[in-house]
Amino acid sequence: MKKATAIASILLLLSLSLQEIAYAVSLSEPNQDFEGFAGSRTLKQEQEHAHEVHCSRERSRAAWKIIDEYLMPFVEREDYQISIKCRLHPNKDLFRDQELHKIHVDINEWRCGYCKKSFRAEKFLDQHFDNRHYNLLNVSHSKCLADLCGALHCDVVMNSKSTKTKCNPAATARNRHLCESIADSCFPANQGPSASRLHDLFLRQFCDAHTCSGKQKPFSKGGKKETSVFYLAIAILTLMLLPIFYLIVYLHQSEMRKNTQELRRISKVGQKAKPS
Repeated sequence: MKKATAIASILLLLSLSLQEIAYAVSLSEPNQDFEGFAGSRTLKQEQEHAHEVHCSRERSRAAWKIIDEYLMPFVEREDYQISIKCRLHPNKDLFRDQELHKIHVDINEWRCGYCKKSFRAEKFLDQHFDNRHYNLLNVSHSKCLADLCGALHCDVVMNSKSTKTKCNPAATARNRHLCESIADSCFPANQGPSASRLHDLFLRQFCDAHTCSGKQKPFSKGGKKETSVFYLAIAILTLMLLPIFYLIVYLHQSEMRKNTQELRRISKVGQKAKPS
């Protein structure tokens, strides 16, 4: 009876542990679409105040993600300062300040860093920025980072381009030309060893993949080293299961020893009961 109760308790602990792991993994996965908090319900009322911006926030976010993951680690390693004139500079991103004012509280809550309103999905916060904080966009001086998506391979990150799409040589040539012009302006090869190395890296990392041959893939030099969510979950699960496994083995061995002792006791009692 005690063994059954102990095993039931172990299974309950295991179930709770799996729920915690599932929740932890869900935090690091892309957020699903949810309905907004009470604060987000005012979005419909805000629509009449919306301003049209001819720049894709989603593609700008994808472009910045690529820059941050596949370029900035190398720039930081070289201790290189990107010029304000470079189109990859953070100040050239129209939405950079708003993106920095996003507070991801948990899987179901995003908060505006300007007015502290809460929303249940990032898309509702984006709409809120468009409607209520349009005046904070530096439209006159900033560029649209989404305009560089062709050079930076945003479609690869966004998974928006079908692998079956036929390659367009003219579009590929335009993207390669844009890519090479970015390399020349942001990392002039004649401005020292660091700039020269970054110029060459940018060509290898982004520009060489603009070809219809399909032999060269973008981001061939790699990027930030991040721990896989899957392997992280497996590691956490293993650490949680090991004590439970050893506890089960211990209880099983204890039960076996107890049964053995009882059999010996019964055997001795039987031997004493035999007539002489």
